[in-house]
Amino acid sequence: MVSDAVGSDAAESHIVTASREVAASAEKLFDLIADPTQQPRWDGNSNLSRAGSEQRVARVGDVFLMHLTSGGVRENHVVEFVENRRIAWRPAEPGKQPPGHLWRWELEPLGESRTRVTHTYDWTQLNDPKRLSRARRTTEENLLASLNKLAALAEST
Repeated sequence: MVSDAVGSDAAESHIVTASREVAASAEKLFDLIADPTQQPRWDGNSNLSRAGSEQRVARVGDVFLMHLTSGGVRENHVVEFVENRRIAWRPAEPGKQPPGHLWRWELEPLGESRTRVTHTYDWTQLNDPKRLSRARRTTEENLLASLNKLAALAEST
Protein backbone atom coordinates (compact mmCIF):
# COMPACT_ATOMS: atom_id res chain seq x y z
CA MET A 1 0.00 0.00 0.00
CA VAL A 2 1.46 3.37 -0.96
CA SER A 3 -0.02 6.43 0.68
CA ASP A 4 -0.11 9.92 -0.73
CA ALA A 5 1.14 12.47 1.78
CA VAL A 6 -0.52 15.53 0.28
CA GLY A 7 -3.75 14.32 -1.24
CA SER A 8 -4.98 12.49 -4.28
CA ASP A 9 -3.87 15.18 -6.73
CA ALA A 10 -0.23 15.00 -5.77
CA ALA A 11 2.23 14.03 -8.47
CA GLU A 12 4.56 12.31 -6.03
CA SER A 13 3.98 10.16 -2.96
CA HIS A 14 6.13 10.97 0.06
CA ILE A 15 4.89 8.15 2.29
CA VAL A 16 5.57 4.55 1.36
CA THR A 17 4.06 1.70 3.38
CA ALA A 18 4.20 -2.08 3.30
CA SER A 19 2.43 -4.50 5.60
CA ARG A 20 2.18 -8.23 6.17
CA GLU A 21 1.20 -10.81 8.75
CA VAL A 22 3.97 -12.66 10.58
CA ALA A 23 3.70 -15.90 12.54
CA ALA A 24 5.39 -14.49 15.64
CA SER A 25 4.37 -12.48 18.68
CA ALA A 26 4.53 -8.69 18.69
CA GLU A 27 7.00 -8.91 21.58
CA LYS A 28 9.41 -11.12 19.64
CA LEU A 29 9.22 -8.91 16.56
CA PHE A 30 9.60 -5.70 18.56
CA ASP A 31 12.74 -7.07 20.24
CA LEU A 32 14.30 -7.61 16.81
CA ILE A 33 13.38 -4.10 15.67
CA ALA A 34 14.23 -2.17 18.86
CA ASP A 35 17.67 -3.79 19.23
CA PRO A 36 19.98 -2.08 16.71
CA THR A 37 22.43 -5.00 16.78
CA GLN A 38 19.68 -7.13 15.18
CA GLN A 39 18.77 -4.67 12.42
CA PRO A 40 21.48 -5.72 9.90
CA ARG A 41 20.03 -9.24 10.05
CA TRP A 42 16.68 -8.13 8.62
CA ASP A 43 17.66 -5.07 6.55
CA GLY A 44 16.18 -5.71 3.12
CA ASN A 45 18.31 -3.02 1.46
CA SER A 46 21.67 -4.32 2.71
CA ASN A 47 22.53 -0.80 3.90
CA LEU A 48 23.21 -1.64 7.54
CA SER A 49 26.55 -3.08 8.60
CA ARG A 50 26.55 -3.15 12.40
CA ALA A 51 25.57 -1.37 15.58
CA GLY A 52 27.28 -1.17 18.93
CA SER A 53 25.90 -3.34 21.70
CA GLU A 54 23.65 -2.19 24.53
CA GLN A 55 21.67 0.34 22.50
CA ARG A 56 18.24 -1.31 22.88
CA VAL A 57 15.69 1.46 22.39
CA ALA A 58 13.52 2.12 25.43
CA ARG A 59 11.87 5.52 24.93
CA VAL A 60 11.34 8.59 22.77
CA GLY A 61 14.54 10.65 22.83
CA ASP A 62 16.90 7.66 22.64
CA VAL A 63 19.58 7.86 19.95
CA PHE A 64 21.25 4.77 18.54
CA LEU A 65 24.23 4.61 16.20
CA MET A 66 24.23 2.46 13.10
CA HIS A 67 27.22 1.76 10.88
CA LEU A 68 26.38 1.55 7.19
CA THR A 69 27.81 -0.77 4.55
CA SER A 70 29.06 2.39 2.77
CA GLY A 71 31.28 3.15 5.75
CA GLY A 72 29.12 5.97 7.07
CA VAL A 73 27.49 6.24 10.48
CA ARG A 74 23.96 7.37 11.30
CA GLU A 75 22.52 8.66 14.53
CA ASN A 76 18.92 7.48 14.70
CA HIS A 77 16.75 9.76 16.83
CA VAL A 78 13.75 7.92 18.27
CA VAL A 79 10.63 10.08 17.89
CA GLU A 80 7.84 7.54 18.54
CA PHE A 81 7.87 4.66 20.99
CA VAL A 82 5.24 2.37 22.45
CA GLU A 83 6.78 -0.87 23.74
CA ASN A 84 5.80 -3.86 21.56
CA ARG A 85 3.56 -1.70 19.35
CA ARG A 86 5.32 1.22 17.60
CA ILE A 87 8.77 2.64 17.07
CA ALA A 88 9.99 5.34 14.69
CA TRP A 89 13.26 7.16 14.19
CA ARG A 90 14.76 9.96 12.15
CA PRO A 91 18.30 9.26 10.90
CA ALA A 92 20.97 11.96 10.81
CA GLU A 93 24.67 12.30 10.21
CA PRO A 94 26.53 12.38 13.55
CA GLY A 95 26.22 15.74 15.27
CA LYS A 96 23.69 17.09 12.75
CA GLN A 97 19.94 17.59 12.88
CA PRO A 98 17.84 14.93 11.13
CA PRO A 99 17.02 16.11 7.58
CA GLY A 100 13.36 15.11 7.93
CA HIS A 101 12.79 11.54 6.83
CA LEU A 102 11.34 8.92 9.17
CA TRP A 103 11.30 5.11 9.45
CA ARG A 104 8.33 3.64 11.37
CA TRP A 105 7.39 0.13 12.49
CA GLU A 106 3.89 -0.64 13.81
CA LEU A 107 2.85 -3.99 15.27
CA GLU A 108 -0.73 -5.13 15.68
CA PRO A 109 -1.16 -8.41 17.58
CA LEU A 110 -3.60 -10.74 15.82
CA GLY A 111 -3.31 -13.47 18.44
CA GLU A 112 -0.71 -14.96 20.74
CA SER A 113 1.72 -15.77 17.94
CA ARG A 114 0.53 -13.76 14.95
CA THR A 115 1.17 -10.08 14.24
CA ARG A 116 0.44 -7.62 11.44
CA VAL A 117 3.61 -5.59 10.89
CA THR A 118 3.50 -2.29 9.00
CA HIS A 119 6.70 -0.61 7.86
CA THR A 120 6.58 3.02 6.69
CA TYR A 121 9.09 5.38 5.11
CA ASP A 122 7.87 8.98 5.38
CA TRP A 123 9.83 11.71 3.65
CA THR A 124 7.19 14.45 3.70
CA GLN A 125 9.49 16.66 5.79
CA LEU A 126 12.77 15.82 4.03
CA ASN A 127 14.63 19.08 3.53
CA ASP A 128 17.99 17.90 2.14
CA PRO A 129 17.97 18.12 -1.68
CA LYS A 130 20.89 15.63 -1.87
CA ARG A 131 18.65 12.94 -0.34
CA LEU A 132 15.58 13.42 -2.53
CA SER A 133 16.73 11.11 -5.32
CA ARG A 134 17.31 8.23 -2.92
CA ALA A 135 14.01 8.94 -1.12
CA ARG A 136 12.18 8.70 -4.44
CA ARG A 137 13.75 5.29 -5.07
CA THR A 138 12.44 3.86 -1.79
CA THR A 139 9.48 1.73 -2.80
CA GLU A 140 6.97 -0.60 -1.22
CA GLU A 141 9.12 -3.47 -2.53
CA ASN A 142 12.14 -2.15 -0.57
CA LEU A 143 10.09 -2.06 2.62
CA LEU A 144 8.60 -5.46 1.93
CA ALA A 145 12.10 -6.92 1.56
CA SER A 146 12.86 -5.86 5.15
CA LEU A 147 9.48 -7.15 6.34
CA ASN A 148 10.10 -10.52 4.71
CA LYS A 149 13.58 -10.86 6.20
CA LEU A 150 12.24 -9.83 9.63
CA ALA A 151 9.45 -12.41 9.32
CA ALA A 152 11.86 -15.17 8.31
CA LEU A 153 14.11 -14.37 11.24
CA ALA A 154 11.27 -14.20 13.79
CA GLU A 155 9.54 -17.30 12.50
CA SER A 156 12.73 -19.40 12.53
CA THR A 157 13.66 -18.81 16.17
